[in-house]
Amino acid sequence: MWVFLATEILFFGGLFLGYTVLRSEYPRDFAAASHHTEVLIGGINTAILLFSSTLMALAVRVAELRNRKQLIWLLLGTAFFGIIFMVLKGFEYHKDWTDHLVPVFNFQWHEANPGHVQIFFWLYFAMTGLHAVHVSVGIFIMLILALLAWFGKFTTGHYTPVEIAGLYWHFVDVVWIFLFPLLYLAGHR
Repeated sequence: MWVFLATEILFFGGLFLGYTVLRSEYPRDFAAASHHTEVLIGGINTAILLFSSTLMALAVRVAELRNRKQLIWLLLGTAFFGIIFMVLKGFEYHKDWTDHLVPVFNFQWHEANPGHVQIFFWLYFAMTGLHAVHVSVGIFIMLILALLAWFGKFTTGHYTPVEIAGLYWHFVDVVWIFLFPLLYLAGHR
C-alpha cells in the first residue's frame, strides 16, 4: 500500500506542480476563476472528509480490539460520509455546468482572458474529478470491508485489510486538504 500511495503522490504531485506553474503565470485569471467555485460546498466537503477520516481511524482501532459490531458501523459511517461528499460534489458539478464553466463542452467566460480561465477549470475538473474517482473507490472498499466484518472476517485479530483501507482513505482526505485551498480559496483573501 505504501508503494501504491507513493505512486499516487507522484501522480497528484504532477497535477499540483502544473497548477502551481500555471497559477504563477496567470495569477489574476486563476483568482477570478476561483471566485466562481463553491467555497461553502468545498468547506462542507472538507469537514465531511475530516469527520469520515476520524471514523476510519476509529474503525482501525475497533478492528484491532475485535469489536465486530462497532467496526461494521464505523465502516458504514465512513462510506456514508463519502457518499455525502460525492452527492455535494455532484451538485457542485451541476452548478458548474449551468454556469457554463465546463471546458470545451459548455464553457463561456465574458470577462478578460477566457483561455487562461479555461485552463484553471481544466485543472479544477481534472483534479477534483480524479479525487472523486478515488473517493468512489474508497466508498466501495468500505462497503466490502463492512460486509466482510459482518461475516466475522476480522474477529480473529487479522485486521490488516482495514488498516490498509484506512491508509488509502486518509490519503484521499489529505489530497482534498490540498485541493480545497488551491482551487477554492486561490482568489479569496
